[in-house]
Amino acid sequence: MLNKLKKIAKALLAITWIRRVYETVNRIFLEVFGGSRVLTHLVYFVSFITFNREQAAVLRGRRNYYRNKNRERITHVELRRNIHRLEKGLIMRPRRDVFARDYITETIEFYEQAAEQCRTAPGTMDQSEMDWAHDVLTEYFRVSASGDDAVDAARARFDSAEYDAEPTGKIPYVKQQLSDIDYDAFEALVTQRRSVRWYEDREIPRELIDKALLLARQAPSACNRLPYEFRIFDSPEMVRTVSDIPFGTAGYGHNIPAVAVVVGKLESYFSPRDRHAVYVDGSLAAMQFMLGLETMGLSSSVINWPDFEPLERKMQKTLGLDLTDRVVMLIAFGYAHPEGMVPHSKKKELDTFRRYN
Repeated sequence: MLNKLKKIAKALLAITWIRRVYETVNRIFLEVFGGSRVLTHLVYFVSFITFNREQAAVLRGRRNYYRNKNRERITHVELRRNIHRLEKGLIMRPRRDVFARDYITETIEFYEQAAEQCRTAPGTMDQSEMDWAHDVLTEYFRVSASGDDAVDAARARFDSAEYDAEPTGKIPYVKQQLSDIDYDAFEALVTQRRSVRWYEDREIPRELIDKALLLARQAPSACNRLPYEFRIFDSPEMVRTVSDIPFGTAGYGHNIPAVAVVVGKLESYFSPRDRHAVYVDGSLAAMQFMLGLETMGLSSSVINWPDFEPLERKMQKTLGLDLTDRVVMLIAFGYAHPEGMVPHSKKKELDTFRRYN
């Protein structure tokens, strides 16, 4: 017995020694190469595989953006972007008599293409998106002064686009305080929402999931493009298959009743400068989705998704994702088990993460 304990102690010492050597080498390497952008570039030139998938996804996303402009689509991200830009011009104080000269012609081109799709292939485009575009353009031309060549030419093209629609009121308006939820009630909600990993074996009505998704889409999104999808899995076989892919479900993945995969759509952007917007917008929507679930008695837990090539490849194959589809996170959800516990997870004090000016 004594010999066995000695062997265990030696093994532990060896593990500690290996870890310390590894950390020391790591620190030296990072001090040398992490202090210079030139040396950093050299490191990733040699180990290009580290971010290769993201680089390829961004480039292919830009390619698909331009390809999609000539295809029939349910949503036109380029039209959404420009219509939102017009909305921001409409709400300016003071508002200029003429604005958007530099992109109004492009916007009308996008509008004409969408109108043509609605006319020749009805039902293939999101009707509310087209109504919104029509309403905002109508308001824009109503308030824009005549006499500017670009605006007048765009106005004529808008009037002749052969898209008949009744106004639906989807134009800028004065913000109203509609909610009666006070700070204390909201604090109680966000404090109540914890990362739950133990669930009842109970089916989740899809109408509740859809209601939470309606709240998710209200989250802020850059130029209102909503560059994400929520892939929902609620069949036991698919839930187990999908939830077993990431690292973070060991020990409890077998009891997850439903899982959402938040997928960012890089094809929504023409420039690499926006490559992170899918993660920001997807995360904002995910938080509102989880809070929405909480209001209906459902609990959730975010499953971290590492940028790790073998897992990326497996998820891509399992879900049939394009290379331009970037997984942002997974969300397990369901009815919390009445005896299941959650970690305390003490949060940082305000002074540790708040800075003024």
